Amino acid sequence: MDQKIILELTEKILKLKKERKAVILAHFYQRPEVQDVADFIGDSLALSQKAANTDAEVIVFCGVHFMAESASILSPDKIVVLPDENAGCPMADMVDAVQLQHKKQEIPDATVVCYVNTSADVKAECDIACTSANAVNVVASLPEGQPVLFVPDKNLGHYIISKTGRDMTLWEGCCNTHDHLTTADVLKAREEHPDALLMVHPECRPEVVALADKVASTAGMISFACESEATEFIVATEMGILHPLKKRCPDKHFYMASQSLVCPNMKKTTLDKVYQALVTLEPRVKVPEKIRERASICLERMLEVV
Repeated sequence: MDQKIILELTEKILKLKKERKAVILAHFYQRPEVQDVADFIGDSLALSQKAANTDAEVIVFCGVHFMAESASILSPDKIVVLPDENAGCPMADMVDAVQLQHKKQEIPDATVVCYVNTSADVKAECDIACTSANAVNVVASLPEGQPVLFVPDKNLGHYIISKTGRDMTLWEGCCNTHDHLTTADVLKAREEHPDALLMVHPECRPEVVALADKVASTAGMISFACESEATEFIVATEMGILHPLKKRCPDKHFYMASQSLVCPNMKKTTLDKVYQALVTLEPRVKVPEKIRERASICLERMLEVV
């Protein structure tokens, strides 16, 4: 986008944000110019928690649909707006409430753990939620011998199993973007950058995760890069993370493990859509109260653990 247009839109957004008493949230995978207008940048659930603790009346969530739902769950009295109503998550769509109900009938004694990358309807059917950062701790907190059903990300599930030794039933879901990364991609990147440390998101395939110097959530990768004495890193997650990495660590070098690590849904949000969302306060995301109450319990149980 032309820099002049970016500056003009940014000025309009910041002015209108004050008038609307709005807070703007942006996931790390958003376009750089969208991240730059946000009040908070981060991982999905952490953003919803921060917004809930503000006195804002409007939340503009620059992310995907399940993230806006999480904001609605935690801030039921605030208006939640998703700038692009078609910004969804293929992994979240790989499980729905009806499918999960049927699976629960097959293993009725199982504790159902859901990744936050799920719809509110699915969270309402689950016992406890987790993020990529706390998934290992959440599962480790469950009683030994208790059957566990983990939805929807089989790759994150395999990582949890490798760390906890728990026998879990895994849903056949995955993040299309992370799952496309192969060991061949990683080995090629390492050949090109032999001195770089490899940071891998646990949504990647188990064989890719096994090659990592550091396995971490998106926020965890940024913290690791900032704190590490290393100056070169290969990054195995969506390339939107490069913007905050370079801002936080301007003297360090970051290389993508593959140029295909782009989430089309995360890139649907543009500055113009953010501005239009503030003008119209649409499209809104509102979780029905009956679903919200049950989904909220799922999230609260997670927060009691971590």
